[in-house]
Amino acid sequence: MPITDPAKLQIVYNRVLNKKVCRKCGALNPPSATKCRRCKSKNLRPKKGFKIK
Repeated sequence: MPITDPAKLQIVYNRVLNKKVCRKCGALNPPSATKCRRCKSKNLRPKKGFKIK
């Protein structure tokens, strides 16, 4: 069931998709992270998902 309300869509994006994932251990990190909180690797990527238009 797609979410069409823009306010709810923004909440979902910030709570669920606005994260970084460590490529080495797979840990979720905050979007402002430069190093992984678990393994201290600097190899981070944004979490995959949809983009808000």
